[in-house]
Amino acid sequence: MTHALITGGAGFIGSHLAERLLAAGQQVTVIDNLSTGRFANIAPLEGQPGFRYAIEDIRNIHVMDRLVSECDVIYHLAAAVGVQKIVSQPIETIEVNIGGTEVVLQTARRYRKKVLIASTSEIYGKGVRFPFHEDDDSLLGPTTRSRWSYAASKAIDEFLALAYHKQVGLPVVIIRLFNTVGPRQTGQYGMVLPRFVQAALAGEPINVYGDGGQSRCFCNVRDVVAAMHALAETPAAVGQVFNVGSQEEVTILDLAERVRARAGSTSEIRFIPYDEAYEAGFEDFRRRVPSIDRIRALIGWQPVISLDETIDQIIAYYREELQHGGDQPQGTDIGAHPGRA
Repeated sequence: MTHALITGGAGFIGSHLAERLLAAGQQVTVIDNLSTGRFANIAPLEGQPGFRYAIEDIRNIHVMDRLVSECDVIYHLAAAVGVQKIVSQPIETIEVNIGGTEVVLQTARRYRKKVLIASTSEIYGKGVRFPFHEDDDSLLGPTTRSRWSYAASKAIDEFLALAYHKQVGLPVVIIRLFNTVGPRQTGQYGMVLPRFVQAALAGEPINVYGDGGQSRCFCNVRDVVAAMHALAETPAAVGQVFNVGSQEEVTILDLAERVRARAGSTSEIRFIPYDEAYEAGFEDFRRRVPSIDRIRALIGWQPVISLDETIDQIIAYYREELQHGGDQPQGTDIGAHPGRA
């Protein structure tokens, strides 16, 4: 029986991945410090055979040593997330992303464990060739703009992981995620789709940053974790980088209008300048579209859940949250539980 360790496993993507792996008969250990993850995301998994968790920072080398020694594969998802958090907390962004990945890779090397690194489409920066291919050049902005610190830190993560593969033969796979969305994603740190849905359901203005003409491709989290799972079990994926995302492109203004219509909302759509939303001189991408030729050729993966279906799932999730008065606050720690690692 495969035993998977998921760093950041109480987060939005990590909790969905934990569910999928448990359903596939694997053992799952989650480690998360709950800085952006929520214990409520994994609470329903407590008591399931083969599931346990540790509320801890991945930079705690003693805890990581024990957890890695006991697992077969590591899904490294722990990272600073959300544009607002990245802009407002650049030190934490850099230290968590680089320092945490360094601990994961060092420990994985000690026990010769396969590592899947969750990277980001931010790597491509201000690229102008569409769609983005895994071997395209990156074009980042100046270091005086903290907005680019996330992309730079994740690029270092990729360089480090591939160096471990090249120099010592560590089995690593890099997964570049493009705007993953779905139930449980919070709008707290600027994630656009849950933010739009929450505003629409509350009858509040839907704030579109910039002119709304920037376009993105949103991929359902269930499609994304299916790709992760398949790549982890494909030996030929080792040492490679894969884009994982949808190719269904939509402008942010159109997204706001679709959310409003599907929620049956009368909320106004309001345009907010980037300088007001984030920081002076903030730079955004006009387009972000992945090529998924590489992953499709290797494992036959492509998204199957449409954007409209995903929007409906998120609306249903937040309506249920409203009915139950919300769940455990983000970042809240918990006491002793029998499922703890």
